[in-house]
Amino acid sequence: MLVAAAVCPCPPLLVPEVAAGAAFEMDAARAACTDALGVLAAARPDLLVVVGPAEQSGRGSFPQGAPGSFRGFGVDMAVRLGPTTGHSVPERELPPSLAVGAWLLERTGWADAPIEGLGVGEPLAPERCTEAGRVIGAKAGRVALLVMGDASACRTVKAPGYLDERAAPFDAEVARALGAADVAAVKALDAELAQELKASGRAPWQVLAGAAEGANLTGALLYEDAPYGVGYVVAAWS
Repeated sequence: MLVAAAVCPCPPLLVPEVAAGAAFEMDAARAACTDALGVLAAARPDLLVVVGPAEQSGRGSFPQGAPGSFRGFGVDMAVRLGPTTGHSVPERELPPSLAVGAWLLERTGWADAPIEGLGVGEPLAPERCTEAGRVIGAKAGRVALLVMGDASACRTVKAPGYLDERAAPFDAEVARALGAADVAAVKALDAELAQELKASGRAPWQVLAGAAEGANLTGALLYEDAPYGVGYVVAAWS
């Protein structure tokens, strides 16, 4: 059963070495992510599953110790999804969203439960997302989720997706739903609109909604902003 969740944005710019001279611009988001991961640790889970958006090559499950890096972003920096277990670990690289999640866990010294990763295709239908969440929720007696994903990328003219007037209302509803742990509202997010607004978090958030069915968790919105024209939300469910 799901006992806690942390929702965090997944831009590689969250990693100071990648952001370089602009690293300070994400300080508030990093602090909020640290607080959200503290909620996960306090829940004493038996299993932590990190879920994030992924392209075709990064979809599917990843075992504890799976490697990732930020070399594709110009930084020779490696991470792993938790400590290696002594068993042989497939060397398939984590998608960027899970690499950022792995970095957050390393940064906060996660040692509270075994870890798994799941890369989710951004076009995955809402019904399949929620079904995947139900499967995750049944994996252990006490399951925690670290859910990586961004809101719209269309908040300003300089945003990756340029300015779209629908982006701010979409992001406001995302922040409200995630901040309130409103499972029904998260399930109801429009997949087509999310894709048009380049919101990479829609599918992972709906995986969370499936896992949270019947768990009666409460939510807290810890951060919401769009420093680069991309909506970033941090929330904690417990």
